[in-house]
Amino acid sequence: MFNIVLYQPEIPPNTGNIIRLCANTGCYLHLIEPLGFKLEDKQLRRAGLDYHEWADVKTYKTIDELKPEQDVYALSTKGKQHYHQATFKAGDYLVFGPETRGLPEGYLDSLDKDHVLRLPMLEHSRSLNLSNTVAIVVYEALRQNQFSNLL
Repeated sequence: MFNIVLYQPEIPPNTGNIIRLCANTGCYLHLIEPLGFKLEDKQLRRAGLDYHEWADVKTYKTIDELKPEQDVYALSTKGKQHYHQATFKAGDYLVFGPETRGLPEGYLDSLDKDHVLRLPMLEHSRSLNLSNTVAIVVYEALRQNQFSNLL
């Protein structure tokens, strides 16, 4: 499946929703600290509906500890290519920034420009909700891979 990376997530219900998404799709979740909450947070558990036990979640002190084994795609409003134009393969890493500030410029600059993706939005829009964005991109990646292993 795919690897979802949340860089310094801040809002517990968003991460809880993403844990639930991972539990239902077989994606792996990688959380890059610092987190804006504790993994035992009541709001996180409520949003994840206790799906945490069925999701593979790992935490890292820094993004440098994460050693991607496949292609890395970052989602950013600064991306020039739309998410559906990428060709996703099983095992790819999909990286998302924190809710209030997005991914650091230095990290985005370290990636191939064709691997910095965006969701189409109206001109004056800032961004979509993090858990919605993750779900949209994950399901596009799954669609491209014929929803492998899913009913």
